[in-house]
Amino acid sequence: MIGFALIIFMVSCATLLHDFEIILPEIGALTAGTWIYQNEGWIKQPVKIFLAPSGTAIIGFLINQLNITYALKVILGLLLMLILLRLLNSNLAPSFATGLLPIIINATHWSFIGAILIFTAILMAGVFLQKEYKTAQPAPNIKIQHMIVFTILAAIWVGAVWFFGFSQMAAIPPVMVVFFEVLQKPNYSWRMASKHFIALVGAATIGVLVHLFFASWLISTIIALPLVFLLLQLLRIKLPAAYAFPLLALVLPTNMFHMLPITAILATTFFLGSLVVLKKIVPIFQSTREVNND
Repeated sequence: MIGFALIIFMVSCATLLHDFEIILPEIGALTAGTWIYQNEGWIKQPVKIFLAPSGTAIIGFLINQLNITYALKVILGLLLMLILLRLLNSNLAPSFATGLLPIIINATHWSFIGAILIFTAILMAGVFLQKEYKTAQPAPNIKIQHMIVFTILAAIWVGAVWFFGFSQMAAIPPVMVVFFEVLQKPNYSWRMASKHFIALVGAATIGVLVHLFFASWLISTIIALPLVFLLLQLLRIKLPAAYAFPLLALVLPTNMFHMLPITAILATTFFLGSLVVLKKIVPIFQSTREVNND
């Protein structure tokens, strides 16, 4: 309940100040992952809960000021974020989302950076107070091959949507977060990919439909988040990134808002489908190499 209260507080601040840049969708994901689900890989190093998302947010904010195309901003941002996470030795996947957000919503006010710094600091403090990080298992280091696969698939996706004239589909933060997380897992089945697909597309649809009925940011959030929680309970999975979609629906430009469920379907199918195939192929190559060596 405390985690949901923090998200409601964030949206309340945005409502009172009439500043949508204070609504940070991935704070929803980070809150769920660190305070509610206590993801061990995320909470093991509490300081990085502040450093990684704040660093990527600053990267995205500065890149957004450049006079280059939207697609180039996304690709450049992802590359720099990968480098930052590698330098920090952090696997905190929601950092990609905080970095992409200023590009997506065209953030221009420093209130965005201020909000990121404040809320990630609160999350960090909460993890320290819970003390679960002391016994948590560390996440594995980011491997070069994972960075390469991430970059290649992201480039293919961005290039494809740009070619077909749908550049606004280039960055879907919650999907990128799940993609980065499962990329580092040794196995990924069609069954789990299907559950992730339903969760992500379902959360995106919930966010859009609820906001169509309720214009208020606060009311939409209060209604949508419990619905996402129920969806995840029905699927019997813990997917923090899904909580970002209802908040993302509140801040997207109109043309992207109406396309969000369709974009979620296409992006999730491409990224997670590609990973399932890759996870099936790689062990075959490894086995072949071992046989040849023998």
